[in-house]
Amino acid sequence: MPDARYGNLLIGGWRDLSYEHFRDGVLVHWVVKGGQGEPTVAVLKYEPGASVPLHRHAGLETIMVLDGSQYDENGTYEAGALVLNAVGTEHSVCSREGCAVLIQWDLPVIILGGEK
Repeated sequence: MPDARYGNLLIGGWRDLSYEHFRDGVLVHWVVKGGQGEPTVAVLKYEPGASVPLHRHAGLETIMVLDGSQYDENGTYEAGALVLNAVGTEHSVCSREGCAVLIQWDLPVIILGGEK
């Protein structure tokens, strides 16, 4: 049976979820929290100016921007954008104004530097 909590994420339902600390300036709501080597799905809320340092993708990462915008070395992604980061790709992420994203990653990322 579908989980009704996630039926309206695209129209602001992400605002009503419970969140916990993920990293400085970023909160997380775990939709499916995979273990080591397992897929994970989450909603991330970035505070204005929050960032994730340079990292490499060990598995496919899929991001749907729900609100606000975020950017990386390849461009800026506004609400509604779908971003695919393939295995082996590297980037850092920042949100000037803050944003909310639905994110799925096949495997945990490998942080390469600039850890805060």
